[in-house]
Amino acid sequence: MTTSANPAVTGQVAPPAPRDTAPHWAVLPVVLAGVFLSGLDFFIVNVAIPSIQQDLHANQAQIQFIIAGYALAYGVGMITGGRLGDLYGRRRMFALAMTLFTLASAACGFAPTPGFLLGARVVQGAAAALMAPQVLAIFSTVYTGVARAKAINWYGMTMGISAVFGQLIGGVLIKANLFGLDWRSCFLINLPIGLAAVLLTLRIIPESKAPGRPRLDLAGMILVTVALLAVVLPLIEGRQQGWPAWTWVLLAAAVPLFAIFAVHQNRLRRAGGSPLIDLTLFRERAFTAGLLAQLVFWTGQASYFLVFALFVQQGRKMDALGAGLIFGAIGVGYLATSTTARLVAARLGRQVIALGGLLRVVGLTLQVVTVAAIGITGNIAWLIPALIIDGAGMGFAVAPLASTVLSRVTPSHAGSAAGVLTTGVQVGNALGVSLIGLIFYNVLTRTSGPTAYPHAFNYSLLYLIGVGLALALLVQMLPARPPAPR
Repeated sequence: MTTSANPAVTGQVAPPAPRDTAPHWAVLPVVLAGVFLSGLDFFIVNVAIPSIQQDLHANQAQIQFIIAGYALAYGVGMITGGRLGDLYGRRRMFALAMTLFTLASAACGFAPTPGFLLGARVVQGAAAALMAPQVLAIFSTVYTGVARAKAINWYGMTMGISAVFGQLIGGVLIKANLFGLDWRSCFLINLPIGLAAVLLTLRIIPESKAPGRPRLDLAGMILVTVALLAVVLPLIEGRQQGWPAWTWVLLAAAVPLFAIFAVHQNRLRRAGGSPLIDLTLFRERAFTAGLLAQLVFWTGQASYFLVFALFVQQGRKMDALGAGLIFGAIGVGYLATSTTARLVAARLGRQVIALGGLLRVVGLTLQVVTVAAIGITGNIAWLIPALIIDGAGMGFAVAPLASTVLSRVTPSHAGSAAGVLTTGVQVGNALGVSLIGLIFYNVLTRTSGPTAYPHAFNYSLLYLIGVGLALALLVQMLPARPPAPR
């Protein structure tokens, strides 16, 4: 799917003049290293939990916060992170974020206590929140036309690879137990990648920022961070804690907090200030409908990986490496379609995303049928065809969704728009995990015997089938064709 920018959307300064030279070929892999590491560390920790508990003598509550701390800092900081890139330079913020992420990864890898590990994970998540929106913003300013479409397609591929193969990578690292590091290698593997990325970023990535002299909207930063915290914290912690009263209070408070934020942003824009988010972005149907479709799609990603991991590891008693290998079937389908999604989108337009949603419906339905057929003793390899189809559906959706949301955003607002987009990904993940957790664990507690996990997994798949259908319907709200490439 090709992309372009349209200054009329925001009424802001026109995009920078065309560059005299093409960007360095290594810009793409260097920037994508940030996408890979931030996504990998969201998922890889799951397979390390048993080893962390045994080595650090961590209790269940500490383990829960080690997982949630990263997700929480990651989820609430990306809009602010995106705007910081607009104001102070996307290359500068990306290099700073990668440096912090690498240092935090080292702290995680050498953590002597659960509390130390939790603190390092929060810093790691905050660094990921600063890093992630710079990626799409850099793409929107460094590349144009077909080159930008290809870069965004690689972005989608990398997001999926980090999620789909995260468990396999973690399983391999723990199984190999290099230098006796065990779970610590899951974090220390980031160090050479992060160091190389920082050095190359400063050498080859051109600097870009919003034109003019925009100011930092500190009040807006505080308001949106508190509002997002009121949404994300209950979604992450609510189910594990039995949905206590404070979770509902926070969720209710999020509505007026976002309303106050919107009023503040509009007043600041009308006064000629520099709002954190120019809300005129939401007047563009491609941005608003695409963002909603993005949110819905991602409610079915981390949630699916969670229940599938529970099913194969606890229900089928597979170890981390075995579970990672079965995840590889999803990766096969994902790679097959994500590499061609841009070309298919050029022919089908928005319907390539609908095709992705419907392929997921087919793959998930086949999983329901297969799980019911193999029972608790049948060969789990029978799931592989359904997993490949499911992964193929994911591959047709990820990159075209990102391209659609950013298709009419000016480079002057690339950072804040990318921050909104990546925030939608994390809020969708948190919401999906909460919803599917309710379904999975309710069925699990009501079903006795060895069939409990297959039943809980299949009921969860019904929710995910609904997500795929909803995505296919929401896509019809998008413009039929993207704007012409610049």
